[in-house]
Amino acid sequence: MARHCQLTGKKANNAFSISHSHRRTKRMQEANLQDKRVWWPQGKRWVRLRLSTKAIKTLQHKGLESMAKAAGINLNKC
Repeated sequence: MARHCQLTGKKANNAFSISHSHRRTKRMQEANLQDKRVWWPQGKRWVRLRLSTKAIKTLQHKGLESMAKAAGINLNKC
């Protein structure tokens, strides 16, 4: 499974670690991903998704059905 959010598409970002002497070395800023079971009321079952914490907060506001439709995810296969 790729390290990206299934609903928002958030993924890792390239960045620099900067030391006290201002030496810069490359590093990755990973997205804060969580494996989450979400209740899908229309399907009357749990759906297991890998979501960023931002997506979990947005999911509580918008709802699973509308976010999955915007992301192009078929919830029957999850």
